[in-house]
Amino acid sequence: MELLSAQAAFAALSEAYAGARGDRQEAVTLLTGGSLISSALEAAVAACSEELMTAQPGGGREPHLLAEARERDVRLLSRSVRQRTIYQHTVRSHPATMSYIEEVAEAGAQVRTLTEVFERMIICDRKVAFIPVSEERSIAALRITHPGLVRFLAQFFENAWDRAVPVVPRAAPVRSPEITSDIQRAILRAIVSGETDDCIARRLGMSRRSVAEHVRKVSQQLASSSRAQLGYLLATSSLLHPAGDEAAAPSLGLLDGAGIMHGHSRAPLPAVSLSGGGTAPAEAEGASPAHA
Repeated sequence: MELLSAQAAFAALSEAYAGARGDRQEAVTLLTGGSLISSALEAAVAACSEELMTAQPGGGREPHLLAEARERDVRLLSRSVRQRTIYQHTVRSHPATMSYIEEVAEAGAQVRTLTEVFERMIICDRKVAFIPVSEERSIAALRITHPGLVRFLAQFFENAWDRAVPVVPRAAPVRSPEITSDIQRAILRAIVSGETDDCIARRLGMSRRSVAEHVRKVSQQLASSSRAQLGYLLATSSLLHPAGDEAAAPSLGLLDGAGIMHGHSRAPLPAVSLSGGGTAPAEAEGASPAHA
């Protein structure tokens, strides 16, 4: 709901701005084609002098994209540019992406994760922002320089940043119980909303196979014989409530890394390790051409 509300708000704001702009200088530029998008992004990031904010939905990144990003990001950090990135929780199970995060974190970058990331977005120095035009992110993007629109996007990033969980190098298990429960609960809510496994996988940055396994296990736990029945059983159960609310959800059924159902109650969130843990890697999803 929050994602849809944000998209609707931004669409309305863009439409209002376009109508009022008239013949004045373009402050929202449409970029078409992967090469044009990449060159515009690379130029903006290279010119960044104060702060780079990036939101990256999807799962783990391909190794060649991470290699390209590693050199660029370390170079940027060496110039004392503050760098903050939001990924989805599922990257914590992807060794190559976690290795990259550890390296840039040691160089000074800050990384956090959320169950869902609203959309891919890059903001340079709070002066220029890039967002995709559609789900096919390599086809077209918007380059935004209007101060009001950039401020709107930056504030949306800050709100997400405040809710995200920090990734702390060399600390504790890769995926804490709280993060696992957040992912599980997002899947269950999506089932109740009638979303398909493909849709859930895209939104949460997971493989379709992983989602299907989660659905199978919870169907087994609730003795459901159909998707419709599962949605009804979930909607009338306590499984959708935050695990910290003992009155509303005395036990939340979760899948651990081995696919085993167990009870859960929320505990204080530990820090997250980038180097340890034996969680199976998520399937990689490609990053944008210009930034991993």
